Formats: sequence, C-alpha cells, structure tokens
Amino acid sequence: QVQLVESGGGLVQPGESLRLSCAVSRSIFSFDNMVWYRQAPGKERERVAIADRRGRAIYADSVKGRFTISRDNVKNMLYLEMNSLKFEDTAVYFCGAEEISRTMYWGQGTQVTVSS
Repeated sequence: QVQLVESGGGLVQPGESLRLSCAVSRSIFSFDNMVWYRQAPGKERERVAIADRRGRAIYADSVKGRFTISRDNVKNMLYLEMNSLKFEDTAVYFCGAEEISRTMYWGQGTQVTVSS
C-alpha cells in the first residue's frame, strides 16, 4: 500500500508564499506522473500541476508563473512552491502519484488559506 503525506499548508496573506511537501512511502521512480490537485469549498477538484518522470511540468493557467512543482526522486518527495498567493488559491491541496497502469494514489490533503 502506497502512502502519501502532505505537509506545509497554513494561513497566509495575499502575496505571500508557501511550500507544500508530499512524502511518498515508495520510490517515486515507480510512478509515471506526480500531481498536485486542489479542491475549494463547493468546487470541483482541479489539477494544479503535474510532473512526469522526466521532470517535465504542466500547470493550470490559474497558477502558471506563480507555482512550481518539483520531484526529488532520491528522497521520494514531491513539492509545490507557491508564490504570490491569491484569495482564490484557498483550497485543500492533495498530492497524487500515478502509475503507468493509471492507478492513482492520493494523500489526505493539506489546507491552504489565503486571507487578509
């Protein structure tokens, strides 16, 4: 059973930064894609960023230029660096790991709240 544990969420003001981390219990070399999703109250879950095994990254338009996804294949960690945070970034953020078979594993989520 694969476990993913997110950390780093919190309460910040607009314009500030946060770094989310996701610890994976299995070598992330075994996963094709590593992803960050978020879900705001009353909204659909939204994919924020995806990093494939080659390190190529794709971002949602809403976070492009502000967020950076990275994976540490040695430490089995996934990160999301979030800068210039906005009110609309408030959500629960989930990390996910996708195998080549397209089986997905998810963490429990970490809350990010942007408020003045």
